[in-house]
Amino acid sequence: MQTVTAEWLQRIEALKDVPAGQLQWLIDNSRHYEMPAGEMLFEQGEPIAGTHILISGRVKAYQVQQKEAREITVWGPKAIFGYLPFSRGKIAIAFGEIRDDAQVMTLPISKIEELIRNHFELTQALVHIMTNRVRDFTSFQLQNEKMAALGKLSAGLAHELNNPAAAVVRGAVSLKQHLQMMPGTFKKVMAIRMSPEEVDIINERLFNILNQPKGPALSMMQRSDREEELMDWLDDHNIENAAELAENLVDFGFTIELLNDFKKDIPEADLSPVFNWINSNLVTEKMVTDIEEASKRIATLVGSIKTFTHMDQGRDRQLTDIHRGIENTLNILQYRLRKGNVELQQHFDQSLPQIKVCIGEMNQVWTNLIDNALDAMEPARKGVLQIRTERDHDCVLVSVIDNGPGIPPEMISRVFDPFFTTKEVGKGTGLGLDIVCQIVKQHRGNVKVTSEPGNTRFMVSLPMQDN
Repeated sequence: MQTVTAEWLQRIEALKDVPAGQLQWLIDNSRHYEMPAGEMLFEQGEPIAGTHILISGRVKAYQVQQKEAREITVWGPKAIFGYLPFSRGKIAIAFGEIRDDAQVMTLPISKIEELIRNHFELTQALVHIMTNRVRDFTSFQLQNEKMAALGKLSAGLAHELNNPAAAVVRGAVSLKQHLQMMPGTFKKVMAIRMSPEEVDIINERLFNILNQPKGPALSMMQRSDREEELMDWLDDHNIENAAELAENLVDFGFTIELLNDFKKDIPEADLSPVFNWINSNLVTEKMVTDIEEASKRIATLVGSIKTFTHMDQGRDRQLTDIHRGIENTLNILQYRLRKGNVELQQHFDQSLPQIKVCIGEMNQVWTNLIDNALDAMEPARKGVLQIRTERDHDCVLVSVIDNGPGIPPEMISRVFDPFFTTKEVGKGTGLGLDIVCQIVKQHRGNVKVTSEPGNTRFMVSLPMQDN
């Protein structure tokens, strides 16, 4: 085992200005030991033994999240870690695995009070190490939290984009096949002897129907009855493909009265080819509409993610309608709502004025709060998510409410503490609500929580005036 001296410790950058006598006290009061590669120096969730100084070897620090080990850092010789003076954390939040055979010097946590009382320069040096460590580790965890949130959003967005994209492809293939079948119908239409005036009347009536707003949706029973009525009428007039025609005609709101209106201006012998020509137009219209709606859904999602990330704007505060960010967030999380069988209830006060916020950061607030609410309701496989906006004196109040099991009373005062989480190991870093709190405070607002079984309410209050 290597002999540790005050001169050796002064070669550590953080301890170079500490008097030799204080370093000798550190050596005399520490435990000196060796550990082989593969052993654990400390484990997540266990009390921290003290202040560790690595004399030789390497130690890997990592956390387990979603059953996967995520490396935080690897310490080499002369690294100082573990418990440091004035630190509030006394429980390890990571695992420390010996990677190469190591020699360690550990000042027990029971000696920290004496250290602080009698050795000012040594205490000062160790506190400086702690502030650097907190900054670096918090930066790592914030990045980790952002990547986890991005992963969730990416998965949901990929699922949401996949459905309309598949619909576009499916619709395009069907439309192409349908157009290839048109010549047969065209031949029959060409054999009809109708005057231009009669053709104009048919066209005008058809396009009036295509342009009229959709009526109320029919129940399965109503639709079946309507199809049967139209099929009987088509059969009575010897029109080919009556079953297919009836189904498509019902989709576009045709009734017996409308069919009789068309019939008045069509010679009896031409009814079948004319109505099959009308059906071909309806099928084409239907396919094009499906492609259009799917394309709009893709455009909406791309617009939502663009606005959500605020990729085309600066980071300065801008006047914005608070509802836009909430709706974009809900758009992106739509997959989770459906997957969790969650009913969404939106109660928005549309008279609220625009407020000045950093849009991208506020979107992160809505994402964390809504995502947490969905996580809370997930075990029940169903739930009700309420989003409310209202005026609260000179502030805008946004409430995210879920009917999950609630937060235990003994934990509710700690939910905004960094690294505290009520989720099972590996599912949360405990930084989501801390980030929410920081962002809201930067906007001179506040965030509160109340909870009981079936009613957990996070309330974000933001000032209307930017003073």
